[in-house]
Amino acid sequence: MFRIGAHVSISGGVQQAVEREREVGGNCGQIFVGSPRGWAVSEVDEDEAAAFVEGSTDRDVGPWIVHGTYLVNLATPKDDLAAKSIDAVQAELEAAAALDIPYYVFHPGSHTGAGEETGIENVGERLSQLEIPDGVTLLLENTAGKGTTVGTNFADLDRMVAVSEHDYDDLGVCLDTCHLYAAGYDFTTETGMDDMIAELEETVGVENVQYLHLNDSKHPLGSEKDEHEHLGEGEIGAAGLRRFINHEALRDNPMVVETPEDGEKGYAWNVERARELREDD
Repeated sequence: MFRIGAHVSISGGVQQAVEREREVGGNCGQIFVGSPRGWAVSEVDEDEAAAFVEGSTDRDVGPWIVHGTYLVNLATPKDDLAAKSIDAVQAELEAAAALDIPYYVFHPGSHTGAGEETGIENVGERLSQLEIPDGVTLLLENTAGKGTTVGTNFADLDRMVAVSEHDYDDLGVCLDTCHLYAAGYDFTTETGMDDMIAELEETVGVENVQYLHLNDSKHPLGSEKDEHEHLGEGEIGAAGLRRFINHEALRDNPMVVETPEDGEKGYAWNVERARELREDD
């Protein structure tokens, strides 16, 4: 079954996310467990958690994924920011476990001038300080490449895992189509797609890609700009996204859209668009 959904709010209680997901036509989904631009992680209420799990099971919505706060930066050379980031990720991982959510994803961060290799090493070493709960897989998200961000290519993500004391039993990768395209991966052509999958196989391993963020890009190939567009209406285009969604190495992964919410084209429009691009099993 094609698992496609969107990022939805937990306002009014995390259990509300299930119905919100169904309203946009989704059968899997993504949430924050705190403000995306703050450090605080919402305390998980046991009754709300039970209602969320029950609702997800009854409505066949899942798997869910928790997205980390945007403030997290495990690549930083600053010890105080690193400590706050580790604490935030740990709290978000524990919230995911309390909600019986199997995936947690975050952006590795920026080296802010310390050098790319130092940033990658920092991420790996700080991953080692995390206790990843049973039943939760921590996913590293590829980045678009702007500024001093790390994790723009698969080898760098694989290096983060190798440096850490964890392995791919606890860690994995979430690929974002906008970020891939902005970083220079041209999967819109058959040759480009084949090359990208080959690079995946040689580094992190296709089997360790466990979730997908499905977004078009407002900016051209290799722009390093992370700005999402409605599916099929950006630089990647419908044909490129169709190729990605239906590739045999990726098509069984759950996917969520993080597209703009403007006018008539919100999450529901993009979820339906993804279904239109999906070819029959």
